[in-house]
Amino acid sequence: MNYLSRIKLRHLKLLPFQGKAGRVTSFVLLYVAWILVFMLQKPLFMLICSSSVGSYSLSDIFLVMYHGLPLDLSMAGYLTLLPALLLTISIWGGAKWLKVVWKGYFVIAALLVATTFSLNIGLYPYWKFPLDSTPLFYFFSSPADAMASITIPMMLIGFSALLLLTVALYLLFQHRLFIGSLIAQSNDRSLRKAIHTIIMVLLTAALIIPIRGGFSVSSTNTGKAYFSEKMGLNHAAVNPFFSLMESVSHENDFANQYRFMADAEAEKLFRQMVYTQSNDTVKLLNNNRPDIYIFVLESFSRLVMQTGATPNMVALSSQGIFFDNFYANSFRTDRGLVAILSGYPAQPTMSIMKYPQKTNQLPSIAAKLHHEGYNLKYFYGGDADFTNMRSYLTSQGFTDIISDVDFPVSERMSKWGVPDGPVVERLITSLKNERHTQPLLRVLQTSSSHEPYDVPWHKHKNTILNAFNYADAQIGRFVTWLKQSGRWDKSLVILVPDHLGCWPEDFSNFTFERYQIPMIWTGGAIQRPQRISTLGSQQDIAATLLGQMGIAHNDMLFSKDMLDSHSPHFAFFTVPDAFGMVTETNRIIFDNKSRQPMLNEGTQKSKNLKPGQAYLQKLYDDIAQR
Repeated sequence: MNYLSRIKLRHLKLLPFQGKAGRVTSFVLLYVAWILVFMLQKPLFMLICSSSVGSYSLSDIFLVMYHGLPLDLSMAGYLTLLPALLLTISIWGGAKWLKVVWKGYFVIAALLVATTFSLNIGLYPYWKFPLDSTPLFYFFSSPADAMASITIPMMLIGFSALLLLTVALYLLFQHRLFIGSLIAQSNDRSLRKAIHTIIMVLLTAALIIPIRGGFSVSSTNTGKAYFSEKMGLNHAAVNPFFSLMESVSHENDFANQYRFMADAEAEKLFRQMVYTQSNDTVKLLNNNRPDIYIFVLESFSRLVMQTGATPNMVALSSQGIFFDNFYANSFRTDRGLVAILSGYPAQPTMSIMKYPQKTNQLPSIAAKLHHEGYNLKYFYGGDADFTNMRSYLTSQGFTDIISDVDFPVSERMSKWGVPDGPVVERLITSLKNERHTQPLLRVLQTSSSHEPYDVPWHKHKNTILNAFNYADAQIGRFVTWLKQSGRWDKSLVILVPDHLGCWPEDFSNFTFERYQIPMIWTGGAIQRPQRISTLGSQQDIAATLLGQMGIAHNDMLFSKDMLDSHSPHFAFFTVPDAFGMVTETNRIIFDNKSRQPMLNEGTQKSKNLKPGQAYLQKLYDDIAQR
């Protein structure tokens, strides 16, 4: 061997390549392996969720993988940090305990990656947005309800896939290419070990570059994966593990979310959309203190009423006051319920109901009517603790809450608890037995028209429409009883869905029809049947109802009286991660990830963009201050 060769070999020995696989080699292969795992998830997701993703070509698959790469690089960097540290420590020994830690780490990492991927596939057809912290909130608040929509075959397939993916990922990272250098013993002197350590520390530190997303001012976020006008392709490009971690890490950072403009500009635009008075409202009621029955209808929509499955709703829309230009505020019950009862807009990436310390400070219809001497009671066939609902209702004055545990086990026939029939019957029985001299507020929340649509009713061939038909029949039964009870003349019945509907079955979040819902006021307390086409959304119910009763609602900043001529008329709604704003001249749905309008219609296109952004910004300012 010549002198030059000996010099090269001597310097080569200074590098950390000893063992079955050199530590630098293991480091690089480990990082690349995670990237490949995340990249391969995308075509698999597109294949399994093809009906929800929409049509795509072979080139679209490569575009999805390419545009999703920044998130994959970042997530791979996070997952490589600890193994890189273990490889560095192994230079100095400790192979046995390092191997134990390595194995334990990859059990957890494999399980987390497999779980996020499986959940994303399982939930996307229902929610139409990438995985975030929402399912964690629902699961930990009530596991039974969170799993209610999942059938046993789906559960078996899901757990089997989760197990297989976890085992496959674990075995992959136990290959000798990765773990060989960890357990390899080094006979190098301390100087060489120190040099090896410095090299590995520098490589590990370099992971901050892909984790952060390069050297630009903005760090990596899910919006970087958005590239297409087809939202399904954008969602396929998002790394579900990254999306979940981003959602969790930003969950409580309300004051810094949705910063579209300077505070002064947002405040100026927002003030133009706020009106908390009822000075010039059109009177609809002949009784200022009627008994009030609010039915919160699971998933009902305008389109469902056009199927023939809801004859009672259709009849009541012509017999009562039909608000036919009305919008849901969100996509889940916990958001819709706060909008209906507290006049508080839904949020795109969080649910204020999760934060009792904040909901305790919200005004509400119930609290104001309780102050006026109303007797309050809430009826629901499901778990009242789901999504912190009991905490919210109690803080608003509902101390008498009837839920699934108040019914015999024999009546808890559906996965969501008690079907609507027995719940309506309990309300009727309660009214028969009560002798209150004070006015009543009764809220009944239905659940039978929620998937999996398991109802004791078989009068329609389509499973979903059959469930709506069952729920509609219970509404008709209550109205019929109320008319015969002697209570009708002093009653106001408000029928309003909790959130956007589930019919048609595969419906994009980026259509205005998705959010159009009926609101019907009926009962002997209304002056006459009529149709009202004034724009509004669920958050406006509180101010509109209180305005009819002459009750102040100036503390309901986001709720406006739809019937007051001075009130601005618009509808506002949110879904992850987008908002919609509708006025007479512009209808817009703006996606916050891609930072572009998904729909923009009307005679004054984009007119609602800045006001909608200001409204969302001020909403999060308000949440941060509560």
